[in-house]
Amino acid sequence: MKRPILAVLTAVGIMTAACQQPALAEGVMATPAAAVQANEAPGKKVAVFAGGCFWGIEAVFSHLKGVSSVVSGYHGGSKKDADYDTVGNGRTGHAEAVRVTYDPSKIRYDQLLRVFFAVGANPTQLNYQGPDHGSQYRNALVPLDKEQARVAAGYLAQLKRLDLWKQPIVTTVEPYKAFYPAESYHQDFMANNPDHGYIRRWDAPKVTALKRMFPDLYKPIFTRN
Repeated sequence: MKRPILAVLTAVGIMTAACQQPALAEGVMATPAAAVQANEAPGKKVAVFAGGCFWGIEAVFSHLKGVSSVVSGYHGGSKKDADYDTVGNGRTGHAEAVRVTYDPSKIRYDQLLRVFFAVGANPTQLNYQGPDHGSQYRNALVPLDKEQARVAAGYLAQLKRLDLWKQPIVTTVEPYKAFYPAESYHQDFMANNPDHGYIRRWDAPKVTALKRMFPDLYKPIFTRN
């Protein structure tokens, strides 16, 4: 994605590897409850998810009960390259990602996974999501401890057995390397720019689907950092 713009792009046929590019939202998937549930100790936990443009993934997790913080940023790569313009070349090894802080007494890691695959990202798209192409838009789970790794592996295996998407799942489990918060204008992007063209046509439908499919987990207030 390129630098955000506030105007809605309307020209037919314009394609950029960009979050600025308005795009039709993809269909959601009725994912099952996890057969392998997380058994997490009390206290706040942190999880990292990469699923294409971080604006939409941030928005989805920011509307979940039990989530107290969602930070957009870059996972992997090196600190010196962890800036928006450089990551956008697709050669730094980073992935656009979000760091989610949550309370497992209110929402478990396996429930975060279920939501991620249901309305957040399409797991069959290799190194892209919708109009955004490049390795920085790869789809990955980044467990931060052994329990998250166990649950992530279990849920991926479960989804692959069910063959819900009718195409191979390419989501990977990546070892945690480093997470670098993105620039301030990327944080709380949907809350700050609800009428942005990309948000309205790509990410707002994800939040609408979240509300419809997970009414017990959905909260109407956007969790701001």
